[in-house]
Parts: sequence; C-alpha cells; structure tokens
Amino acid sequence: MPVSRCNEPCSPGYRKASNGGYHVCCYDCVPCSEGEVSNITDSVTCHKCPTEEWPDEKKVKCIPKTYDFLSYEKDILTSIFLGIVVSLSAVTLIILKIFIYYWDTPIVKANNRTMSFILLVSILMNFLSVFFFLGRPVDITCLLRQASFGVFFSIGVSSVLAKTITVCIAFKASKPGSIWFKWISFNVSYYVVLLCSSVQVLICVIWLLVSPPYVEFDHRSYPGKIIIQCNEGSVIAFYSMLGYMGFLAAVSFLLAFMVRTLPDNFNEAKYITFSMLLFCSVWISMIPACLSTKGKNMVAVEIFAILTSSAGILGCIFLPKIYVLLF
Repeated sequence: MPVSRCNEPCSPGYRKASNGGYHVCCYDCVPCSEGEVSNITDSVTCHKCPTEEWPDEKKVKCIPKTYDFLSYEKDILTSIFLGIVVSLSAVTLIILKIFIYYWDTPIVKANNRTMSFILLVSILMNFLSVFFFLGRPVDITCLLRQASFGVFFSIGVSSVLAKTITVCIAFKASKPGSIWFKWISFNVSYYVVLLCSSVQVLICVIWLLVSPPYVEFDHRSYPGKIIIQCNEGSVIAFYSMLGYMGFLAAVSFLLAFMVRTLPDNFNEAKYITFSMLLFCSVWISMIPACLSTKGKNMVAVEIFAILTSSAGILGCIFLPKIYVLLF
C-alpha cells in the first residue's frame, strides 16, 4: 500500500516534533532530552527515567546509574592513600619508639617529654582518621569522620601551642628578677592542651547532638551517577570546627614567629613556625578547593590536606630531633 510521508520514520531514541509546515505528515525527528528515552518508532513523546536510572547511549532504555565514592576495589586513588597512611603511621610509631627509648636523655627532656608524646599520638590518630573517609559512606563513618579529625587535630595543635608557650616562658624566666619564673614549676602546657581541646570537643558534641552528619545520595550533580556522600548536617558547626582549629594554628604560629630570634642552639620556635606555616597554608588552600569540587574529589582533597598538614608537623618538629638522637 502506498504511504504518504515527507520523511523517514523517527527511530527509537527520537521523538516527533512539528516543523511548522502545512502538512501534518511532515515533521522533524529530535533526540530525546537528557534523562529521557523512547523505545518505539515515531514516538510522540519521550519518557523520563526513574531517579536511580539513566538512559543508555542510544536513549532506548533506562539503565541503573553508577555509584560514585572512594571505593577500595575500583579507585587507584584509594590504594595510594592507603599506602601513604600506612607509611606515615609506621614512621610516627618509629619516632615514638625512639623517643621512648631515649626518654631520659637531655634532648628529650628539653622538648617536654609528655607534650611530645601527646603530639605524636595525636598525629598518629590524624593519619588513622583517614580510614573514615575511604570506602562507601555509612551513618557511623559520617558521624565520626569530621568530629574525629577535628578533635585529634585540635589536640595536636594545642600541644604545639603548649610547646610554644613553654618556650616563651622558659626564655623570659631566664632573665634575673623575671615575674615569669614562678610559671616554670606550674604545668602551663597541660592546662593549655586540656582547655583548648575541651573547646573543640564541646563544639563537636553540640554538633553531633543538634544536627549530626548523615549519608546523602546526590542524583543531580553528575549525569548518570549517584554520588554517595556525607552531608555535614550543620554547615555552621562544620566551619566553626575548622575555624577554631585554624585559630589555634594561627595563635601558635604568631607566638612562635615572635620568639623565632632565640639563640641558635635552641631552634624549637623556628621549627614550630615552619610547621604552623605549612599547616595554615594547606588548610587555607583546601577550603576553596573543596568548595569547587564535589563527590569523591572533594573527599580526596580533604584527605590530602589531613595527610599533608600532619606530615608537615611531624617532619618539621620531630625529624631534626631524631637526627640529633641517632647521629
């Protein structure tokens, strides 16, 4: 039977669209829009895929979306982070063992043994907290990841601040008739660590009680992907935690910078200055990088910041002392 048509029929994946002509049998074939499919010839409309599905390349059928997160099985970046975490943790444990072995030597005593021990343990916990960021996010890891690294970092930075204050007091008290002399026997460093860490713990406890983080499925950021991520719950609490940590680092950096002109045979303040400068630089750079990325890339940026800043403190403060102890 003869068929009256102006054009070939529209294939699946396309729909009919009027071209404004006089004859109704004349039309254009246009591809289905993003997220829509058609599986019949000369389809008048395209049908939208469900939320968890996405059109195939030909836009003929809907297929399940892929899940996007830092997977242990599929992402080479996860393996790289694992190797770095294990290596840095091993180095921290070795340094800790060396400090314990030389516990009664003058250089270990002069570096405030207890503060050094607390700082090393907090650095080790910072490295291990990276495991909360790897793998598929679940409720418990979302609750613990930001709070754990915030508390451990605050303990570490508070220890650095306590060491800086101890350096200031020690050299001010060396002058005859100084009013700072009475503060030497008073364990200022312990109170500094306890007070500064308690503020961060309080911020994190209020955050977890009022608006805790939770697992979120992002269907819109990337076509064909479902991003499994942790929603921080309260943005104000999250940036309060980061801001307080930055405040401690800035105070420690300023104090160490002011006393950097101490005698050359005592370079503790210089090492603290370098470590806090690196710490502040990394985290100032991290914030815009995190805001401009999404999904597992944002998590990778935060992991990089945690590892870099912790390794910077470890290297700047402890490696010179290990060199003196061993060589």
